[in-house]
Amino acid sequence: MSSSESGFSRKNPFPAVLSVNQKLTGEGSNKDTRHFEISLAGSGLKYEVGDSLGVFPSNTSPLVDLVLKNLGFTGEEQVTTADGTPATLRAALTTSYILTEPSKQLLQAVFLKPEEKGSLENFLWGRDVLDVLEEFSAARFTPEEFVKVLRKLQPRLYSIASSQRAVGESVHLTVAVVRYKVEHSQRQREGVCSTFLSERSASGVPVFVHSAKHFRVPENTDAPVIMVGPGTGIAPFRAFIQERQATGAKGPNWLFFGEQRAATDFLYQQEFEAAVSSGLLQKFTTAFSRDQAQKIYVQNRMIEHGKELFEWLEKGAYFYVCGDAKNMAKDVDAALHTIVEQNGGKSVDEAREYIDALKKEKRYRKDVY
Repeated sequence: MSSSESGFSRKNPFPAVLSVNQKLTGEGSNKDTRHFEISLAGSGLKYEVGDSLGVFPSNTSPLVDLVLKNLGFTGEEQVTTADGTPATLRAALTTSYILTEPSKQLLQAVFLKPEEKGSLENFLWGRDVLDVLEEFSAARFTPEEFVKVLRKLQPRLYSIASSQRAVGESVHLTVAVVRYKVEHSQRQREGVCSTFLSERSASGVPVFVHSAKHFRVPENTDAPVIMVGPGTGIAPFRAFIQERQATGAKGPNWLFFGEQRAATDFLYQQEFEAAVSSGLLQKFTTAFSRDQAQKIYVQNRMIEHGKELFEWLEKGAYFYVCGDAKNMAKDVDAALHTIVEQNGGKSVDEAREYIDALKKEKRYRKDVY
């Protein structure tokens, strides 16, 4: 049953229950990466590996309290939310509006001189709604005026880290919890949805399934699969491996995983090593960037294993990559071109044509963000 068939969707999310919140990174890691398991029992929601789970978060109470205090409101004032429904101002600021990034409408409302509007873009970086209210303390709003200059809080999409064939009425996620400081403030900043899942989800997690038909395992279960997933990009490939096992797929599987340090950041280490031992994973190649003087990333490991990787492609392998679109995915793509040139005896143009052909055959698939 799809989201629409179950009756639950983005417009009508299912009030799910978070059943597991497990820290994957070890003591001393620079990151707080977590494994979450969310129960879909009673929802009728179904998903395929490659899909994403949409999560509707709530803002933190301390941030909402500070905004209300700054504005001189109690929070009990009645307003109309972004969805057109009545709510108290506190409830609206908690579940309906973005507070971590000021909207241009808010900035334009508080900037008193028109010529200063040109500096909006520079002003935006690293500032939240409270920063703006503190910096422009002369600005005054009624509760209704204030919510009108805020943007609607949007759901976050996370690549699903489980196969429903393996976990039943459950869905797993692999999420890096975001916390950071900025120069102009002593307040700690937090990722809205990652901290919602890790700290504020006891009363329920509103979710829906977002289909990703472009990122499925091969229908031909004999086809080889190469997966490149550094960091939380490992999520869909954990699902792929579960799925390949559950369906009895005979095709070989090769996983590339990268993180900072093996001792503290080796996500799902025991699971993947067990998959190697059982023969489910034919090859498992890791890149821990900070375990040696010179940083090594997944794209470097790909080139090291270029001859064999090209042989897999020649045998009909599907190539998948998941993770950061800005840097990693571009570097992996460049490495793939290099591998085809070096090991296929091809020119730059011929390598491009070879990889374009992979894309046309839907054997090069990306889930990048």
